[in-house]
Amino acid sequence: MKHKMKHVPKRIILVRHGESEGNKDETVLEHVPNHKLKLSKQGRHQAQMTGSKIRETVSIDENWKVLFYVSPTSRTRETLKEMMNAYPKEKVVGVREECRLREQHYGILQDEERRMEIKRCRVRYGKFFYRVPDGDSGADVYDRVSAFLEGGLLWKDMESNNFNTGPSDELNLIIITHGLTMNLFLMKWFNWTVDQFEALKSPGNCECRVLQIGPDGEYSLALHHQVEELKKWGLSDEMIREQIFRAHGPEVLPDQKSFDDNIEEYGNGE
Repeated sequence: MKHKMKHVPKRIILVRHGESEGNKDETVLEHVPNHKLKLSKQGRHQAQMTGSKIRETVSIDENWKVLFYVSPTSRTRETLKEMMNAYPKEKVVGVREECRLREQHYGILQDEERRMEIKRCRVRYGKFFYRVPDGDSGADVYDRVSAFLEGGLLWKDMESNNFNTGPSDELNLIIITHGLTMNLFLMKWFNWTVDQFEALKSPGNCECRVLQIGPDGEYSLALHHQVEELKKWGLSDEMIREQIFRAHGPEVLPDQKSFDDNIEEYGNGE
């Protein structure tokens, strides 16, 4: 996606929630609804550290501001609460709860044997197309993310400047959501295929993916992240080449052989 609107964010930062009760002990899923899972003590600490780390990233700009979008689950809202401690009130231009950023629905209060069977089926069938009994498929989450990006509140807010950011302000959009939702957001944004999505690793708790806008109005992961990070996440060489092209344009890619020989040099992040 390429954007030339006046008030687009400099960065779109995707954040997975901190460690939850369910991440720490899956047996709680037998009696606590998934959307009501709270953060563990470690999860709260992770969220605090992530809030401070992101502030370090965005505050390199003199007139930085942040806008938060958050999934409606307890663990994402608690992650937001802990992260917010890192930001002065005058730097936060808005906080929006967005239902279309919610996690894949994995069914209702399942015992361990049922959960394990679902995981085995999902691996065999594929994360994108497999539909959890009484729940969602990855494709359903993709459709929700697409609706959020294509016709939702996000770009309407940007186009109409609902948050009254000035022409010199550097806006940073921080989206606190879930691991699968993050990967499907990237799939939609960069037009990745189902096979490319299936190769992606799930982000860890409070891991971030930073999309930063380049001089040509294209967002790229390669402006902030190192090539080794992109490889670790499951991006192929082809996908990494695309990110570097988005970040720096065709002038850094004189030919295929030169790129392959110098891929680390081209993708050094910020």
